[in-house]
Amino acid sequence: MYLSTPSFISQEVKIMHEKEIEKLQAEKEKIERQLAQEEHKIQRLENRAAYYEKGERRKRAHRLITRGAAIESVAPLTKVLTETEFYAFAEKALAVPEIKGLLMEAVNEHNRAEQKERC
Repeated sequence: MYLSTPSFISQEVKIMHEKEIEKLQAEKEKIERQLAQEEHKIQRLENRAAYYEKGERRKRAHRLITRGAAIESVAPLTKVLTETEFYAFAEKALAVPEIKGLLMEAVNEHNRAEQKERC
C-alpha cells in the first residue's frame, strides 16, 4: 500500500481537520476566559464608581443634616416652621446685604486658609 492512496490522504486530511478544530476550540476557550475577565473588571470598576458616588451622597447628607442642626441650635424658633416657611425665611435672611457680606467674608476667609495650606 502506498502512502498516496485516497483513503490514506482522506484520513490524513481528517486528522489535520480534527487538529485544526481542537486548536480553534482551545483558542475560543481562551478568548471566552479573557472576555469573562474583562467583564469582571468592568463590574469591579462599576462597583467602585457606585461606592464612591454613594460615599459622596453620604457626605452631602451628613453635611446637610449637621448644618440644619446648627441652624436649629442657634435659631431654635426655626423648629416650628414648615419646610416651605423655612425656605422662604432662609431666602429672605440671605438676601439681606449685611448677611450676604458676612457670608462672603466667611467664604473668603475659608479660601485664604485653603491657599495657605497648599503653600
